[in-house]
Amino acid sequence: MRANANRGFTLIEVLAALIIVAIGMLAVIKGVNETVRNAAYLRDKTLGHWIAMNRLAELRLAGRVPEVAKTDGDLEFAGQRWRWKMNVTQTQVKSMRRIDINVRRDGMPDKSSLAAITGFYGTALERPGVVSTAQSWALVPTLTGDPNNPNNPNNPNNPNPTDSPTPPSEEPAPDIAPPLPENVPPDPPTGPVPAPGED
Repeated sequence: MRANANRGFTLIEVLAALIIVAIGMLAVIKGVNETVRNAAYLRDKTLGHWIAMNRLAELRLAGRVPEVAKTDGDLEFAGQRWRWKMNVTQTQVKSMRRIDINVRRDGMPDKSSLAAITGFYGTALERPGVVSTAQSWALVPTLTGDPNNPNNPNNPNNPNPTDSPTPPSEEPAPDIAPPLPENVPPDPPTGPVPAPGED
């Protein structure tokens, strides 16, 4: 009876326990690797989107009409090398061009893309703070016009833009309430209602 009471684990039982623990650890390591890989992908995708937005902003701030063409370039951003491709095409609106920008990390395949954005450039786009109307689209010149011309309505230095908003009226609102209509029945009396037969 004592021999059976002091009996420990056999080698097969220990090996079975180690195999179970190893399988569990492999699953945990795989999950951690997937999380790290997803976090790195989302970081690179965000950085690529920032690069594309910066490139589009630089193009708009240049003050020149972009040529219909395909261009590419590279730069260093956030400690990594990046490559971008830009495709400018003419839209159905003669005064507007479409800009497609794709960004990838240097070393990735040429047809791969981490971020892709689309923007537009043209005189059919109003300046910030101006409400666009169909009439204002008809008044602006085509893309062949010089944006630096002082008579160009899209020139921010133009003293007389054709699409400037009308300033609001500075007359204060009247403080007098409107008159009430005639023949309005009086308000019902307040207080306790007398019983029938009482004055």
